[in-house]
Amino acid sequence: MLFGNKLRGLREQNGLVLRKVAAVLDIDTATLSKIELGDRQAKREYLPILSELYGINLKELEKLWLTDKVYDIIEEEEQGLNVLKEAAIFYKKSQKVHQ
Repeated sequence: MLFGNKLRGLREQNGLVLRKVAAVLDIDTATLSKIELGDRQAKREYLPILSELYGINLKELEKLWLTDKVYDIIEEEEQGLNVLKEAAIFYKKSQKVHQ
């Protein structure tokens, strides 16, 4: 929900209404509302558009978007935090191999 909260805050900060932003993304207002509420994932293809529209760094937006995706996967898992820790270790090791 970090991503959706950030989008809603940016939209309101920029004085834009849902229908205007939805039109830029070529989606309906209800879909954008669900994205902002965290009830639906945004498509990756929206990120550069939103980054430009709101004047926010694309990497920051991607980080929030990915964080929400990962959280959606593990939120109900008893081992969620342990999985994240293991994934971080694995990720770091794999990055060293690719360098």
